[in-house]
Amino acid sequence: MKKRTIIVSIVLLLTVILVMPSLIVLPLNQEHASEAKQLSKKKSGPKVVALSASVPVSVYRAEAKSVDQMSLDDYLVGVVACEMPAEFDIEALKAQTLAARTYVMNRLLNKPNSIPGGAEVRDTTADQVYKSKSELKQLWGSDFNRKIKKIEQAVQETEDQIITYQGQIIQSPLFFSTSNGYTENSENYWETKIPYLRSVPSPWDKTSPKYTWTQKMSVATVEADLGIQLPQQDGELGKVTKWTTGGKQVGSFSIGGNTFTGRDIREKLGLRSADFSMTRKGNDVTITTKGYGHGVGMSQYGADALAKKGKTYKQIIEYYYTGVQISKVTPQMVNKM
Repeated sequence: MKKRTIIVSIVLLLTVILVMPSLIVLPLNQEHASEAKQLSKKKSGPKVVALSASVPVSVYRAEAKSVDQMSLDDYLVGVVACEMPAEFDIEALKAQTLAARTYVMNRLLNKPNSIPGGAEVRDTTADQVYKSKSELKQLWGSDFNRKIKKIEQAVQETEDQIITYQGQIIQSPLFFSTSNGYTENSENYWETKIPYLRSVPSPWDKTSPKYTWTQKMSVATVEADLGIQLPQQDGELGKVTKWTTGGKQVGSFSIGGNTFTGRDIREKLGLRSADFSMTRKGNDVTITTKGYGHGVGMSQYGADALAKKGKTYKQIIEYYYTGVQISKVTPQMVNKM
């Protein structure tokens, strides 16, 4: 009898040991059941949600004087559509996407306080030009579906990727349309030396329809804009007294008894680039420029030419931004937003 009692006691004890943990754990499992279910869905789903894709961006719409809220991916589609022709090679569009994502990620991490409505970016060249899909549809008409699909592909296939230098997100992912054959060192245009914005050859830009441009201005307009008096005789005007060491643009230019930087001349006269020459004939001044834009960072037409030669977007980025790496957006970055 004692023996039987001992056996029963042992069985009961084992039952308690085995069952009690389940009794303790079950409520905890039920408490997090919905979370676990969601995680299970994410793991088994066709695509893991990207870290940055749904991050909200507030955009100040200058014309409407209002602020629009949207996901980062929707913002990038609208920016790339405006900043680079959709006809460009997909690898060039991907490179443009990385520059655009890097720029806005900087704004999201370092909130600006000078934009109306507390927005993080403006939809103008003051930041990055942006248009909504409805605006693009009006602009592109029957080409909308084809073009938007290509740009969405560029955004999706570079998901979460940004440009970094020595482990830090770069602050100036600058780009421009067309070089004069070389990109420019940053300090030659903005006086600040940035290590990843170094001059590199970009001879492919010569195939760009924007490589050379000739425009006419009246003598009176040139004199008023520069605050000088031009020589009365016809012929070449001014003299380059210094070329930049990087992009071979005009460093300093002497005209009408005054000396200007190439950037000064470009901005005062509204020229396409700081590589220019001038001639006078009668009451007109003819100005010829090479390249289109400030010349610092990535040449967009150069990027497209490289892509058509078989280069990937990563190779394009690493060529035009010296010493950079392509990195992933981290959870820490997203948590700071």
